Amino acid sequence: VHHDGPLARITLDDEGTRNALGLDKMVALTAHLRANDSSGSSSVVVIDAVGPAFSAGHDMKELCGADLETSTEIFDACVDLMTTIHEIRQPVIAAVDGIATAAGCQWVAACDLAIATARSRFATPGVRLGLFCSTPMVPISRAVGRKRAMQMLLTGEPIDAATAADWGLINQVVADDGLDDAVAALVADIVRWSPHTIAVGKAAFYDQLDRTEPDAYDKTKTVMSINAVDAVAQEGIDAFLAKREPEWPEV
Repeated sequence: VHHDGPLARITLDDEGTRNALGLDKMVALTAHLRANDSSGSSSVVVIDAVGPAFSAGHDMKELCGADLETSTEIFDACVDLMTTIHEIRQPVIAAVDGIATAAGCQWVAACDLAIATARSRFATPGVRLGLFCSTPMVPISRAVGRKRAMQMLLTGEPIDAATAADWGLINQVVADDGLDDAVAALVADIVRWSPHTIAVGKAAFYDQLDRTEPDAYDKTKTVMSINAVDAVAQEGIDAFLAKREPEWPEV
């Protein structure tokens, strides 16, 4: 974990397991995300990895011979990690360079934003092991839609980065040597704005996402009404009318 001004970078560095999401690793990642949220020291979180795999998913050695209690503990930790990404105030960006499979692909889909190199690949190959990627399909189906998610889930075949971008699994494809610059540019675009406003918007986005349209409007009009009268929005509105750069207050 590395902090650089408004950026917190969490890097998986376990090439021996292809950055598999073992139980202890998932618990540690969740703890890092929550600690960063509590401290408020960073405005954006970037998750990347060392080696040819962003993440190969769950550690199959932990599941081999596992009883129901152990299996439940592993998947509980996985769901906790994925939901924490949505619950914290900071936008979380996946910076993918390599293969992201099963829970690794789930992790990319769960992140708020994702950028990948052209050589990256994405797959949900659990069906080939007799272990259907049921938890990965939750964020993946919400990102790419039903038919495309089912294609990935039922065949286990990987899709390339261009297809992942076209389907909505990731935001952008960059040259293999352009990932760092693209991530830096995206982070710079986000940290210009008030962390408070970003946090309000992120929470409202996930809260309204699966509501009916009338219920979503009922929720978001309340959020926006409260947001409009807070100190940050009032500073932004005043700066806009005065044609000056805003000076975001801390909230």
